[in-house]
Amino acid sequence: MLLKNGFLINPKTHTQELTDIRILNGKISQISAGLVPENSEEVLDLTGLTVAPGLVDTHIHFRDPGLTYKEDLHTGALAAARGGVTSVICMANTKPAVDSVETLTDILTRAKKEKINIYQTASVSQGLKGEIMNDFKALKEAGACGFTDDGIPLLDAEFCSRAMENAAELNMPISLHEEDKSFIANNGINAGPVADRLGITGSPAIAEEVMVARDCMLALHTKAPVVIQHISSGNSVALVRLAKELGADIHAEATPHHFTLTDEAVLTYGTLAKMNPPLRTEKDRQAIIAGLKDGTIDLIATDHAPHSAEEKSKALTDAPSGITGLETSLGLGITNLVKKGCLTLEELLEKMTCNPADLYHLPGGSVEEGAPADLVIFNPDETWTVDSFLSKSSNTPFKGMELYGKIHYTICRGEIVYQD
Repeated sequence: MLLKNGFLINPKTHTQELTDIRILNGKISQISAGLVPENSEEVLDLTGLTVAPGLVDTHIHFRDPGLTYKEDLHTGALAAARGGVTSVICMANTKPAVDSVETLTDILTRAKKEKINIYQTASVSQGLKGEIMNDFKALKEAGACGFTDDGIPLLDAEFCSRAMENAAELNMPISLHEEDKSFIANNGINAGPVADRLGITGSPAIAEEVMVARDCMLALHTKAPVVIQHISSGNSVALVRLAKELGADIHAEATPHHFTLTDEAVLTYGTLAKMNPPLRTEKDRQAIIAGLKDGTIDLIATDHAPHSAEEKSKALTDAPSGITGLETSLGLGITNLVKKGCLTLEELLEKMTCNPADLYHLPGGSVEEGAPADLVIFNPDETWTVDSFLSKSSNTPFKGMELYGKIHYTICRGEIVYQD
């Protein structure tokens, strides 16, 4: 395949140029202007379009095994491809949890049949109970790319510290869901004026902040590569910034919904704006954007969390938390960060491609000769409307919104896996 006349943005090498890209046997074989078609290779004229590394999403729930009425590996892969995502990292809180080599191997074997790259974390603890440590070494050897009990915090500090030490020994990321449940009466909605109007106690930012403070210090002392997942509080961002300055190998994820919306969205969208951690205040949102700007937050991840329409139609306090995110992440980033002057397009892409790939030691994340031919091809200035989904679920407040960044092609391993 030959890609002609595309504008390449490659954050890894800080390259921005009009060029051609030749793909051979699933890899990028040549990058140069003026390439001439050879033999009978397929030619795509990308005039007016931007070419970037396929997006890498470090925080995904495909609900497989156990909850496949919400999503499965196949529909999740289709949704990812539509969103320009060529590599996903799935969380371990499935049913059963990914706490054994057997479960991990089953997922990875089935994942090979899909047309995007599906990577899988293993859980830190047996049954996500935070009591018995899993065999990190055996799980790494079986193909786990990191460790997390996402969805459930590691409340025991000493246990968490040992888990970090084990991860550090293997040079594997450990990702943490930061939430001290003793502060929380009702999950998914920020404690504050909006919750008060709804007659709900809510979940205060301190529930996240105390855990982030603890784990920043544990990261500093254990030297583990630690990821603070779906950061939602401005104070949490400040804590991560300090830990980085002190020398901790610490990273933070921001989700598109946390840099786009505030808790006021719950008044408009109800359960579709209920997520965990919750949307917080405008001050928190601006602090997250500032953290993205100065590099404190180095990952943008969706926390893609599909739920059925029946589940989301329950009362606000009964409905599950979470929204789908794979099909809207690039559009939300361009619309709310790039078009508003908060980040350049290269800076946005850095947090969605090479940063996550480097952290998790993945082969993607860059457009270079010899690299995997994983690409997203889009027009950052063309608008599109969020009106349908390839995911099994459509639980999102962004339905009906017009966003910038229309995706025209997604290519994974040299094959077109999505075309608009």
